[in-house]
Amino acid sequence: MSDIKDEAARNPAAETPERKPLVKDLQTQESPAARNARFRALVRQAPESPGVYVMRDQTGTIIYVGKAKVLKNRLLSYFSGRKDVKTRHLVSRVESIEWILAGSEYDALLIENNLIKEHNPKYNINLKDGKTYPSIRITAEEYPRVFRTRRIIDDGSEYYGPFPSAEIIDIYLELIKRLFPLRRCVTMRQRESPCMYYHIGRCPGPCAGKISREDYMARVEQIRKLLSGETAELTADLKAKMEMAAQAFRFEEAARLRDAIRAVEQFVGRSNAQDFDTSARDYLAWHCDGDLISFVVFSMREGKLKGRDSFVSPLYSDEPEALQSFLTTYYSAERLPPPSIFTMKKLETRTLVKYFKTELGAKVRLECPKEQRHAASMNLAAQNAREELIKRRRELGDRNALLELKSALGLSSLPIRIEGFDIAQLSGKNTVASLVSFKNGIPDKKNYRYFRIRSLQGSVDDFGAIREAVARRYTRLINEEAELPDLILVDGGAGQVSAAEEVLREIGLDCDLAGLAKKNEELYLPDRVAPVVLPKDSPALRVLVAVRDETHRFATGLSRKLREKDLRFSTLSSVKGIGEARSKKLIKTFGSLEGIAAADIAMLAKTARISQQTALLVKETAIAAYGHKRSG
Repeated sequence: MSDIKDEAARNPAAETPERKPLVKDLQTQESPAARNARFRALVRQAPESPGVYVMRDQTGTIIYVGKAKVLKNRLLSYFSGRKDVKTRHLVSRVESIEWILAGSEYDALLIENNLIKEHNPKYNINLKDGKTYPSIRITAEEYPRVFRTRRIIDDGSEYYGPFPSAEIIDIYLELIKRLFPLRRCVTMRQRESPCMYYHIGRCPGPCAGKISREDYMARVEQIRKLLSGETAELTADLKAKMEMAAQAFRFEEAARLRDAIRAVEQFVGRSNAQDFDTSARDYLAWHCDGDLISFVVFSMREGKLKGRDSFVSPLYSDEPEALQSFLTTYYSAERLPPPSIFTMKKLETRTLVKYFKTELGAKVRLECPKEQRHAASMNLAAQNAREELIKRRRELGDRNALLELKSALGLSSLPIRIEGFDIAQLSGKNTVASLVSFKNGIPDKKNYRYFRIRSLQGSVDDFGAIREAVARRYTRLINEEAELPDLILVDGGAGQVSAAEEVLREIGLDCDLAGLAKKNEELYLPDRVAPVVLPKDSPALRVLVAVRDETHRFATGLSRKLREKDLRFSTLSSVKGIGEARSKKLIKTFGSLEGIAAADIAMLAKTARISQQTALLVKETAIAAYGHKRSG
């Protein structure tokens, strides 16, 4: 490995790197158990000292590089004890392992970092998955335009950002369009009369000579001040112009400037991306979930949030190792670290501080936030990290969790599609069953359904409700020859599972079935007496809990709406002269009791074709009912 030789030449501690290849005998076909035993016996030969290990696949390609304080212990951990899905996935692809001894943990970090940058292994943290966030561009044209962009073009244009959220950039652009509108057309041609945007006040009409270039560029300068955060200077300019317009009796212009000042002040008041600490600092947050980890970095410069980077990457190491790898990869000679890096958890900083100083010439302090202002920024970064991982799960699905679920429950097939049921009712009234569908471990909302239970006639019977909902759902799917689920999950224990199993047997549907009881997150299966209990951090359990919680949310939301509908009708029907037909008409027209309570009496009388006296009673009844609802 030439890169290892180069590393040895540059690092005295690694002048004589010792490597021990562990290569599979390709002439024989091994069972997984035999293969694992062979690797376990071989890694026991690894030394009990710091170093780097390199894992290769059957083609000889490096797929993972890791470091360890004690090589032997770290390598044995891959081949002993029960492993999670992600570790089993990595190990199943390893065909050979090499190790490199290092003089210290710091030397191991250097060697690991060089190998990762050289070979970009598939299962290591990589930053190619980062997202480019939009900036606002002011073009370098005679009459500039302003718009959002993700591309930086070196043509003299000015760029502001990147912005940390779509909401902030939308507010900026809306303010600009409303307060300082510029031209909208991509190619400006001279016209005799301006386009529609001029007539609705969203373009100053330079194409038709409706504004001088001097006045046009004055607007551009105001936009620059807004985007640069010079809002105090901007509002001072606007106030001066407003006073001049008022003194000249141009009251319409003065009112427009007054509204502009208020809009800018309100925007500054709601922005939490600015403080009064001008020191340069980054906030690093992360979120782990199964085989994925997300990183978010907020960069604060001169008291303003200047950028946000986010990355989602496979996780095949422990959290501290992943964080160290991320930091040494993210910061480089092209992107030097700031003097302060705040992290959401305490890290072992000695090695990293030495790395930044020796390799990048940067004196860095890594610490957890202690002051409230730093904690607020860190909390926001952590929230972003969670959201990034949720979005990626939504995009990719969660195949590893499904593999673990199939194994843990002994399912007949991979549960690509899971359908979940829950029952909601109040003393037997408005009983509904919800059906939610998950595909690849994420919600498939177009296949959500609900069933208003008809067979119970007001009695409280969750088992009977489950029977009716399951029978109606799968009888229809069988008759329509539609796609059937791989797993049916009911909210509840052995009783709910037995009720569903009875129906499935009657209609001849052979489908995997399970119940998830909320109390201890126990899983009940038709062919097992004792419940199955999965580890609390199990990806498989995470998917099942997500299905169960979604069925509960969907069922209770619908049941609440039905109860409120009954309440509205019964409330209005209590007024003499208002029956079911008139109640429906009033609800349809005004939307709710709140709407009826706020409506004009004459409009109520006209809508329901009732007298003003009756309309007054309806309004008073709605006010009383709505007031009671709000206080409750």
